[in-house]
Amino acid sequence: MSDEQTGGKGHMSDAAIRIEGLRKTYRGSKGQPEKHALKGIDLSVPRGSVFGLLGPNGAGKSTLINILAGLVVKSAGNVSIWGFDQDQNPRQSRAAIGVMPQELNLDPFFTPRGALEVQAGLYGVPKAQRRSDQILELVGLSDKAEAYARTLSGGMRRRLLLAKALVHHPKILVLDEPTAGVDIELRQMLWANVRKLNEQGMTIILTTHYLEEAQEMCDEIAIINHGEKIAQDSTANLLGRMDSRTMVISPDSPVVNLPTTDGVETTLRDDGNLVLQYHSAETSAEQVLESVRAAGIRIRDVRTEEADLEDVFLALTSSRADEPAEDQDQPRRGMHRVKL
Repeated sequence: MSDEQTGGKGHMSDAAIRIEGLRKTYRGSKGQPEKHALKGIDLSVPRGSVFGLLGPNGAGKSTLINILAGLVVKSAGNVSIWGFDQDQNPRQSRAAIGVMPQELNLDPFFTPRGALEVQAGLYGVPKAQRRSDQILELVGLSDKAEAYARTLSGGMRRRLLLAKALVHHPKILVLDEPTAGVDIELRQMLWANVRKLNEQGMTIILTTHYLEEAQEMCDEIAIINHGEKIAQDSTANLLGRMDSRTMVISPDSPVVNLPTTDGVETTLRDDGNLVLQYHSAETSAEQVLESVRAAGIRIRDVRTEEADLEDVFLALTSSRADEPAEDQDQPRRGMHRVKL
């Protein structure tokens, strides 16, 4: 087994990325206090997984990704990428990871093929091992291989960012808000590519504020808030933490009296359906149905809904919602607070 496979340590690590006690502190300017972007984060990303890194704006996600990419110097802690210690083996650790940034930072005077060739050269990929045309085909840019980047649409430029992240055959691909502001067709194309790369063995790290995407795509998720990791678990286990349930009842006739039961929040929708929210650990579904019958309501149809990832995310982060963020940006569109 080669050093590349063992990370130079003689054994295969089960983690694609291992982070211990990671801290990043920015000095304050003109009498301002220091900003603690990361406060001792421990994180382990399993090899071969699709791993979600979630958190509100200012949580520290971008700082963490930039440290992994070698663009920001950490203040303290240890980072190992594919078994290579970032301090002891900076070249190998950097070569093991590819990053698709959120910003469209492309040279407008390069063609897609030219951009990939330059990127491959920067990583020291020999010409015989370059696969620019295959990568362009993967991201759907073969017909634009010789077009200047400045003539590409926004969606095509985002595809080119993905292509650039793949030129050096990385073991790990980091996607920073890959579908922010893109149309449905491009989003589906990106996820199809991600699934294909993951099936080939590549570890994927995803940051997104579209929580339904994380719920569908990710095997495991870590949530960070104000520079601290507040949860890490499989997606299924995170969803299992929430015992909130919603029962939606379609009555046979218009509801006159709302049912009342301790621990159950009852509302009537404009469409006439009755919505009852409760916690399964405190109230059973049978108790909820009994309260509906006791109110004289005849049930035509009934269905139940369980918590989704947005509920989990909000429940875990809302306890600190009033605290000032260390690096707070403007709230993103599409992130709504819901009552749990």
